Amino acid sequence: MKNEEFIRIVTYVKDKYGIELSKKKEIVYGRLQNYIRNNGYKSFNDYMNAVEADSSGALEKKLVDMLTTNHTFFMREFEHFDFCKTVVLPYLRRKEKEKKDLAIWCAAASSGEEPYTIAMLLDDFFGYEHKDWDTQILATDVSVKVLQHAVKGIYKKEQVEPLPDQWKRKYFHPLPGGENVVVTDELKKEVIFRQFNLMEPFTFRRKMHIVFLRNVMIYFDTETKREIVKKVYDAMEPGGYLFIGRTETLDRTVAPFDIVQPSVFRKKEV
Repeated sequence: MKNEEFIRIVTYVKDKYGIELSKKKEIVYGRLQNYIRNNGYKSFNDYMNAVEADSSGALEKKLVDMLTTNHTFFMREFEHFDFCKTVVLPYLRRKEKEKKDLAIWCAAASSGEEPYTIAMLLDDFFGYEHKDWDTQILATDVSVKVLQHAVKGIYKKEQVEPLPDQWKRKYFHPLPGGENVVVTDELKKEVIFRQFNLMEPFTFRRKMHIVFLRNVMIYFDTETKREIVKKVYDAMEPGGYLFIGRTETLDRTVAPFDIVQPSVFRKKEV
């Protein structure tokens, strides 16, 4: 990979998706070289010419799939879910007891483990009342490939091991062969998966009560992070809660969130 080819790819991905790859030449090369060789492209420039000329956008989506990392697992950073159950959801149940309608956004859904965990938490919290509440989760990701996996809801048995036993029994069915399980249809209905680029305008029809934006801002430079945080703040209900990754930071000069605890923030109530 020539340096100008690397710069071309990095610039394209940064301009389109805000993802910063300028210090990851070996990763970019490693993830693209076999695809380019196996699909008959003469060079990285030849491949990028095809990407930019493809009006369907299919090649662009494939490029993003190859260059994004989608590492996740059930109950990741479980402290957030415990805080949700003990603090956030009791508050929101009181606040929205008349409408019984919560807007929840998982903004880096990956292969589905995070939004399905949130859905299980909600069902467990509301119990028999859940049928009276609308708590459907919007789960988005920039990668179409991982979203396709998420929609299927099929996981290896060892992947669901971190979950409580009662959740594993209630929300998953074993598949033939004994190695895999599948999310129940009832739980799948609680999550809407959509492809979404965080660089696009946020045009949600309602404000969010809870936003999970965890372990995604590490891919952006400082200015892009600031833009995203400001858009997230504007898209949230007063009193709403934002969760970010435990190793991430948030610039509160662009959005006056209150710090509740490390990696948990709250939009001021009116």
